[in-house]
Amino acid sequence: MSLQNDLRIATLLDAYYAAEYRWELDGEWRQLRIGQTAAELEAFFPKCKRFGLLSAWDPQSIPRADSVNRRADEALHTALIASGLPFRPGFCSAPNRSWREPSWVVMDMTDVDFDGLALRYGQLGTLAWQRGQPVRLRMYAAQPLTAKPRDFVDWTGRIAPARAPTGTAPSGKTGAPTR
Repeated sequence: MSLQNDLRIATLLDAYYAAEYRWELDGEWRQLRIGQTAAELEAFFPKCKRFGLLSAWDPQSIPRADSVNRRADEALHTALIASGLPFRPGFCSAPNRSWREPSWVVMDMTDVDFDGLALRYGQLGTLAWQRGQPVRLRMYAAQPLTAKPRDFVDWTGRIAPARAPTGTAPSGKTGAPTR
């Protein structure tokens, strides 16, 4: 990894670690925090064992046009509908709202499928955790030498190129499966 890329990923790690993460239910946005359990989310989905938050916006944290991000989000939404698994709208942002992006919280998706979607949409970081365990930041890169040691971070060593999605979501789909 080049020093420039190492520094970029370490900086993004700090930003992701400090970010605010939320999920929606019944019109209310509820908080998720790296390093803390997600008791409220888990209580609403008592049969689910695995949880994750992912996005299709700004692959590798490289800004792109909202229209391109919306198409990618629609394609991810379509993939979540096709999975048949429960999921809810999510959101992540910088504490000062200098960046923000829609996301999705999905329940009981296998690691292979979850990582596959994250890599397909070029994501550098997601959240993932098991029921009763603290929320963890999952980074799709090798750990940079310049990164501060952080608890609750998993480095996969895999990184996907940023690319635009193909196709769009069918109209009328809400992504609001029942608990």
